[in-house]
Amino acid sequence: MIHFECDYTQGAHPKIIEMLAETNMEQTTGYGEDGHCERARQMILEKCRNKDAYVQFLVGGTQANTTVIAAALRPWQGVISADTGHINVHETGAIEATGHKVIALSNKDGKIAAEQIDACCREHFSSGNAEHMVQPGMVYVSNPTEYGTLYTKAELEAIGKVCRKYDLILFVDGARMAYGLGAEGNDLTLADYAAISDVFYIGGTKAGALFGEAVVITDERLKKDFRYMIKRQGGMLAKGRLLGIQYEVLMEDDLYTELGRHANVLAAKIKEAFLRKGYESYMDSVTNQQFFILPLADLERLGEKYSYSFERNTDATHALVRFCTSWATTEEQVNELLSDVAAL
Repeated sequence: MIHFECDYTQGAHPKIIEMLAETNMEQTTGYGEDGHCERARQMILEKCRNKDAYVQFLVGGTQANTTVIAAALRPWQGVISADTGHINVHETGAIEATGHKVIALSNKDGKIAAEQIDACCREHFSSGNAEHMVQPGMVYVSNPTEYGTLYTKAELEAIGKVCRKYDLILFVDGARMAYGLGAEGNDLTLADYAAISDVFYIGGTKAGALFGEAVVITDERLKKDFRYMIKRQGGMLAKGRLLGIQYEVLMEDDLYTELGRHANVLAAKIKEAFLRKGYESYMDSVTNQQFFILPLADLERLGEKYSYSFERNTDATHALVRFCTSWATTEEQVNELLSDVAAL
């Protein structure tokens, strides 16, 4: 079976495994306060061009999302998200379990716009019953989105402007940030994320690391006592150096972006093959996630050899599915898929 259902089916980039083995018997301080984590922080801050940002390493994406949101919001506040956003769909109620409502807005191509956010806040704060409703306190966006689409720098800046207007925290989920940074047409850098958002994270789990996410905080209000919340939410790793070491490798020589670019190039080949065959693309993604509406009969044939992510049935004979490449996907694997798609 060749796996295209997600981007975390394999372990870690060989350079990470090598460095983990080389440093295995080192004695270090725990909980992310070791030299490896500190060096990784400095590498990240250099790329963010913000020496005052605050970087902490967490074990996974759900822990990063719940920790940031729980730390940032007051008890009566909620977080605005696209209805397709990860925190609204794929967190098993983790955000609500922290006591905060996800305020879902309709998406377009997986994204929400500044105008929607402004309208949502205007409606709330102009209401005579505002204190009886959940108050918007944060805007959450993921980039790339759940559909593999990208926000432009202008779109993110516009959202940031609305957030400042209503004193909202802007939080960017970067679980797949490597694939965004490495995408054709992307105009955002880590320095841009640091300048525009209040907090974001550089995802490792889905982009070459064994596990782990690097949370970058630029808003002074969120820095104080953030490590207390990491511990409380189960996101703090005792052997924290395992996270720092991985980010030392990923940040070196722009490996992180190169891994994303590799996956995107292969995903583009898959997209071209399906389109050439006459299948319908569901979303115009330029990253590693590609969505198609395919006949169930053809999916059954492909499923004998390839795994993919089933999204939903679109009618009695077709389904929406996702084919996802990763930093570890090979040309040989993709070429096999292209040949079998052509033969359908």
